[in-house]
Amino acid sequence: MKRSLYLLVILFLFSTVTFAQITAPDAVGSDVTQYPVYPETDDIFVFCNSDSISESGSLTVSTTLSGTKTFLWEKYNEQIGDFEFYSQESSDLSNSQINGLADGCYRATVTLGATTDIYRAWVLNNWMIAEAVIDSSDCESFSMSGSYSTATFTYYDLSDNSAIDLPKQISVEWLEGSVKLSSLIHLEMFNPPTQNTDYTLRVFDQYNCEGRADVTYESIVTKADFSASPMSGEAPLTVTFSNNSENGTSGYYEWHFYRDIDEIKKEFEETGGPVDSVYLVAYDDAPVYTYENSGSYLVKLIAKHISEEYTCVDTFLLSEFIVADTSFVLAPNVFTPNGDGVNDEFVIKFWSMKNIEINIYNRWGKRVHHWQSGDVQGFEDSRSESVWDGRIGGGTASPGVYYWDVVGRGRDGRKRTEHGFLHLFREKD
Repeated sequence: MKRSLYLLVILFLFSTVTFAQITAPDAVGSDVTQYPVYPETDDIFVFCNSDSISESGSLTVSTTLSGTKTFLWEKYNEQIGDFEFYSQESSDLSNSQINGLADGCYRATVTLGATTDIYRAWVLNNWMIAEAVIDSSDCESFSMSGSYSTATFTYYDLSDNSAIDLPKQISVEWLEGSVKLSSLIHLEMFNPPTQNTDYTLRVFDQYNCEGRADVTYESIVTKADFSASPMSGEAPLTVTFSNNSENGTSGYYEWHFYRDIDEIKKEFEETGGPVDSVYLVAYDDAPVYTYENSGSYLVKLIAKHISEEYTCVDTFLLSEFIVADTSFVLAPNVFTPNGDGVNDEFVIKFWSMKNIEINIYNRWGKRVHHWQSGDVQGFEDSRSESVWDGRIGGGTASPGVYYWDVVGRGRDGRKRTEHGFLHLFREKD
């Protein structure tokens, strides 16, 4: 009896029981148990899964013991409040790994001869599933809503088997590409984009486990925009309008052409009441319009997008005036029809004239030349016309002083009369 007791004491002295932590290299995060009763703590390893079914937990137990060891894995069964056999292997390796683990506490016992090491850790499989929808959409705004479901973290006190919840910090964010828009799960977007746009709801926790849901906003709005060229020139001025609107419905564009701003002001001063400032509404995707008369003009475009439920409208007003310049006539006071190719003709310049008539007289008041045009068309720059080559009848005009007189009507509706004199020289340099 004494010998048996002696042997038991020797075995106790040479056997060691140690508690340490298991490693989990693939875990995305970790925590520590807060057992209400059990006097020790264990590591909790968290693993991210793509869905609620997958089990990706893995644990590795390592030891410094040399030789053939027995690795015994057990799993805690909260139904009976005790550990049950999970797996076992004998190996000369310094570690043993188990994979595809469900939630729970795992205990590894490493035995070599009389030496026993005990290790323990919890595995929690984490998952996040997000959903996103477009709630409503109109011409002013649209709204998106998100929802999510996630794993519940529960572990058990190893003394009394009481359940303990491990809280998670859930965050959400709406993304457009990589740009963060909001941290609210319900989001209303004003000034909707004119293009179909993809948005992503991202739901994540402190372990960076996340769920994502994509949703596409199908645009029903439009943005009106256009440019005009040229913006100025002599009347009649032909202007091409380039429609740069976004997401408009073809055939539903309205162009409002305003009257000359000075004409509007004058009418308002005379009447003191409301003035109809629009003189033409054109229904065209991209019109070309000719301003027959001089003046300063504004143009407004109304773009529409037609959908099943809504007709969304946007307006763009040209920020600058289109200017059809006022009329003028300019004539030189010298020309030299001597055949040297330089200044051989009497050339006048005029701008925004509708019709024009020019008479040239000698010093005694006799008309020696006549030129006219009854339908002057527009040009981008001032128009130059050769109105006299220095000949009278079949012969050449004598050098000296001549007088010219211009009568015409400008595109601004004004009658133009100009006169002056010119010197005709024939000597060559």
